[in-house]
Amino acid sequence: MTSRGQRPPAPVRVVWSTDMLAYDFGHGHPMTSERVELTIRLAEDLGLLDGGGVELVDAPPASDALLTTVHEPAYVAAVRAASEHGTPDPARGLGTSDDPVFPSMHEAAARVVTGTVDAALAVWEGRAEHAVNVTGGLHHAMPGAASGFCVYNDAAVAIRALLAAGAERVAYVDVDAHHGDGVQTVFWDDPRVLTVSVHETGAALFPGTGFAQEVGGPGATGSVVNVALPAGTDDTGWLRAIEAVVPAVVREFAPDVLVTQHGCDSHLMDPLTHLRVSVDGQRAAADLLHDLAHEAAHGRWVALGGGGYAVLDVVPRSWAHLLGVATHRPVDPSTDVPQGWRELVRDRYGRLGPARMTDGRPLRLRPWSAGYDPADDVDRAIRATRSAVFPSWGLDPDLD
Repeated sequence: MTSRGQRPPAPVRVVWSTDMLAYDFGHGHPMTSERVELTIRLAEDLGLLDGGGVELVDAPPASDALLTTVHEPAYVAAVRAASEHGTPDPARGLGTSDDPVFPSMHEAAARVVTGTVDAALAVWEGRAEHAVNVTGGLHHAMPGAASGFCVYNDAAVAIRALLAAGAERVAYVDVDAHHGDGVQTVFWDDPRVLTVSVHETGAALFPGTGFAQEVGGPGATGSVVNVALPAGTDDTGWLRAIEAVVPAVVREFAPDVLVTQHGCDSHLMDPLTHLRVSVDGQRAAADLLHDLAHEAAHGRWVALGGGGYAVLDVVPRSWAHLLGVATHRPVDPSTDVPQGWRELVRDRYGRLGPARMTDGRPLRLRPWSAGYDPADDVDRAIRATRSAVFPSWGLDPDLD
């Protein structure tokens, strides 16, 4: 109960309906909607979406007018043609092995965009404290082409919507194993948007970009921040990199809203990447970004999904932890995975899912303040980023 005259806390908005499962490239493709379905089922079984304080919302397909705030009209028309007639357009990334054409592709991808835009505007307008769209985070889509399993760039469209609604500064932080190249491209020369990506180096992984020297266009130098980590980076190095770069630049930028992308393909079991992060490390990153939103962005936080292709063992647990953090119902890592969910996995896939919400790997945190090791590949990657962008923000690469 709230005291007289005091407004109750805004709910946490979670984008979800079974309609969101339509974004699926088909049997055998890594980007299966089963990742999302299993996540929501696990979150429900853990009680994260029950009762007051959490609002589940559906999303209709976005209009062409909304999509073309980021995407070229000719590209939207090509997606629609591919969706309605099965017409591939490889020059626009449609009908490739990464982005095969599927029925209702336009509607499914446009629905993801609406989910993220509505979530962002609800947070901006105070109708929600935080918002989560685990179907979102399609960060590779370019203005004129599909790329890397991504048809429309929901994060970029949502950021544009926030700016149009009156936000003066929006920070975007991406911890997917792959570089957030599409969002970076859209806002390359826009000083109102800070894009930060912590990812496996493009020397080893798609899309081959995201190096420390990529710092933004001439009108926005320093507004693009990239930490390119070596293959094999584990929890200690990954969390060290996030802690050493992200809070300092976000605090200095002082955003009105923080948008984060939580692709969980950084996990050591992911079949497409080479980092060695645990579910526990990913949960710690969600905690850090949640706290940063409260510290630097007035609590306005929009959290998105993204990559992650260990469908049974990783994605549902990692994103259930994200939902727990966002809904202020954090899940203790030692919690047993609900038996009903494990039996669902057994009945569907022929084996039980993971037994606990932890990977059982104790986190060893090594803050940047503990000192720089020039012989360490991770430290050299962090140092390269700090040297490239910290001076633009008046920050000392060696001290801040």
